[in-house]
Amino acid sequence: MKRILLSVPHMGGAEQSYVNQAFSSNWLSTVGPNLSAFEMEFAALIGQPAVALSSGTAGLHLGLRLLGVGPGDEVFCPTLTFVATANPIRYLGADPVFLDSDPGTWNLDPGVLRRALEERARQGCLPRAVIVVHLFGQCADMDPIMDACNRYHVPVLEDAAESLGASYKGRPSGTFGEVGMFSFNGNKIVTTTGGGMLVSKHAELVDQARFWSQQARDPGIAYEHSELGYNYRMSNVLAGIGRGQLEVLELRVQQRRSIAFRYRDAFAGLPGISLMPQAAYGLHTNWLSCFLIEEQQFGCSRDRLIRVLDAANIESRPVWKPMHLQPLYAGCARYGGEVAEDLFHRGICLPSSSSLSLEDQRYVIDQVRAAAGAGPLAEPEGVAAAIA
Repeated sequence: MKRILLSVPHMGGAEQSYVNQAFSSNWLSTVGPNLSAFEMEFAALIGQPAVALSSGTAGLHLGLRLLGVGPGDEVFCPTLTFVATANPIRYLGADPVFLDSDPGTWNLDPGVLRRALEERARQGCLPRAVIVVHLFGQCADMDPIMDACNRYHVPVLEDAAESLGASYKGRPSGTFGEVGMFSFNGNKIVTTTGGGMLVSKHAELVDQARFWSQQARDPGIAYEHSELGYNYRMSNVLAGIGRGQLEVLELRVQQRRSIAFRYRDAFAGLPGISLMPQAAYGLHTNWLSCFLIEEQQFGCSRDRLIRVLDAANIESRPVWKPMHLQPLYAGCARYGGEVAEDLFHRGICLPSSSSLSLEDQRYVIDQVRAAAGAGPLAEPEGVAAAIA
């Protein structure tokens, strides 16, 4: 049978029309009507000015530079994240300091952050910035995080690459800090095949990021440059895909949540397997359906489950490997890390594509149940498909 992949693009239908417009008008570069409209539509969705970029990583790089990060600085960063969160810190010659996770949300632990800031304040060496990541579609607990950072006047950059469509107390992810970043990589809840968006409540920061993203070319007919810039602008063609994808964002969130809760209900009778916590303070998109495995109760380790699924032609992955365990970042300063390590060793991501058919999901469910020593679902028609 065809391999069931973890998270694949899902077009809504309007994307082709916008792309055709780009081709028919010959707007194929990093300027054009789709690009301007995509930024405006995204800004209306988020409630902040926005600039479309070539990747989410570019957004993090520009965001850190906007916050004044440079050589010799330190930046606080969650240890449980994808490496693209930490790499831009090094791009600027700064050093990451990794912080542990909250077991109740898997995101940055506000208590660990508070204690780390208190200690650094006593030492007279506060970080230049704090990166907050919203993991797997769920917002971090932003109120205590912002309270701690505001107390010490340390700016926040939100890595919302995985959380478009999520909210915290009714407010969109990515809109709490000085700068926010979103990703439209091919595996995200909506995609432009590759791309990102930088947002800020400060329009002048967005304007500066836009300037830097276009090689920082000074005004005028000559190719004159007074500042260092980058080739980070999104193309008008990809922006057309993004416009079509935004039209189905709400539906994609509903579909991803439905998939996660269908898994949850199908595994309800199995000991030792539990869905990633759903924090009461916000809307979790469940971009990826993530579960924790208790080996002794479940009857199978997380790693063995991944192998069993792979043999059944199903892609699954561990949750992110903490940065402090990566050879690239060995020796970096950190606060804690044990919670993140435990989540990494027990966490698994199951196929979560919004286009995942009910038949394919039932197949995944049956393979997971078989690995636990349970039979196939007795009444698959009764598995809850509605959003809880």
